[in-house]
Amino acid sequence: MRNATLRQLRVFESAARHLSLTRAAEELHLTPPAVSIQVKQLEGHAGAALFERAGRRLKLTPEGEEVLLHARGILGHIRGAEEAIAELDSLARGRLDVAVINAGDHFFPWIVAAFRRDHPGIRVRLTVQNRDELLARLAAHEIDLAVMSHPPTEPGHEATAFAPHPHVIAAAPDHPLAGKRRVALARIAAEPLLTREPGSATRLAMDQAFAEAGLVPRIEMEIASNETIKQAAAAGLGVGFLSAHALRQEVALGSLVIVDVEGFPVMRQWYVVRRRDRRLPRIAQAFERFVLEHGEALIGRDAVKPARARSAR
Repeated sequence: MRNATLRQLRVFESAARHLSLTRAAEELHLTPPAVSIQVKQLEGHAGAALFERAGRRLKLTPEGEEVLLHARGILGHIRGAEEAIAELDSLARGRLDVAVINAGDHFFPWIVAAFRRDHPGIRVRLTVQNRDELLARLAAHEIDLAVMSHPPTEPGHEATAFAPHPHVIAAAPDHPLAGKRRVALARIAAEPLLTREPGSATRLAMDQAFAEAGLVPRIEMEIASNETIKQAAAAGLGVGFLSAHALRQEVALGSLVIVDVEGFPVMRQWYVVRRRDRRLPRIAQAFERFVLEHGEALIGRDAVKPARARSAR
């Protein structure tokens, strides 16, 4: 492996993260044949196949798993050296790499904007993805911090809660359950349910809520987008299990209502997550402190209310 190049390691890490040469090519702005060539060259240096086919997808071989572990460490050290050099400047010109799960994209830009008012010269790269994808980016040292509502249980992460995160059931205003009081969760389980895909934090919260009640929900659609779930619920295709933070505009406009369900909202916490083996740049350290001190106030405590509360006004 002594002749392997950083380019080959970066291409391999991307392909291993996506388990797709095509998606790696899109991310790195290369062609799929160019990605394939870089991977094959690295396999030549390793003297072993790093991928094998599993249907239409790629799967890492045991040798590939080992190379990936070391490749991420090498790339992390290289990026750390780049950031250490950048830190010779002041906090005024740093770069902040942060990410948030999809359910937080309605409030997180406001937190970033408030932080930038104190540091107007910084550059920000903001990523919005599901929980599993954010954990992969943390492991690859591609982001400094991630904000999510279901903290990782794997060792090597440090997660600190900073704000409550309510989850609710949303429905169209003319849905039969809209405006009813204290709807049993068993009644919701019998409804066509619109939910996020497995791997998302919202789906984890939903699965836990029904499992704790001993119920199996009737999942109508799995949708990898909060916006699409909201539109589907508004169109009457079912009821949606969603973060209350993602529903404020729709509830205010009257396109969706919050169903008053017994035991709801399902309360989780928002966490800021970092890798313990990663030395954060100064600007990321400052942002982490800012989120912990001001995040809850910036998100706001007043979650949306069930439909009956709106109609009582």
